[in-house]
Amino acid sequence: MRIPAPAGPASPVPVPGPRPATGAHLPGLERFNTAPAPATTATLLSCCGSDRWARRVAAHRPYPDLSALLAAADEASYDLAAADLDEALAAESPSGLHPAAPAAAHTALRAAHAAYEASFGHAFVICLDGFRADERPDHVLAGIRSRLANDPDEERAVAADELRRLARARLAHVVANHPGLPDSAPRGGRPDSPSVPV
Repeated sequence: MRIPAPAGPASPVPVPGPRPATGAHLPGLERFNTAPAPATTATLLSCCGSDRWARRVAAHRPYPDLSALLAAADEASYDLAAADLDEALAAESPSGLHPAAPAAAHTALRAAHAAYEASFGHAFVICLDGFRADERPDHVLAGIRSRLANDPDEERAVAADELRRLARARLAHVVANHPGLPDSAPRGGRPDSPSVPV
């Protein structure tokens, strides 16, 4: 079943134009490096819901370039303890489809998310970087169906890796596309990014 692309604030939106090189001058990186700690933490928590991850990435400022920032984000993700991963996964939530999507599409995706959450106890997360908006809902549905076959330990490892990829993509998007990083961001708020849970 082909499912129309999701809509709303958590909806993936294509990033116009080429992505900046990781070593390119980015006003957003300068702002990230010099923003007050609460603003930086809020920005980081919008990318990954682990307090420990956010504090660790913020503590190593200033970053000389985007590559260094993303490497630190990856390293912090790999070092999350079980409780930190639980906290980050609990902060994730699936977004809905466009209201005009057929009822059958809404039902199929809701049922798939419910089955996943019943099996694993947290929202399904997947990084959709590289997929067009019209491909993402089908990819999500196929991913849920495939990953439902995983045992809990295997799925936890897959979810942790997808969460790391999501955090990396969200952070790169924020720094590259938002030179005036917000002074605060709501917990659980997500930057518009091509890589969000659907």
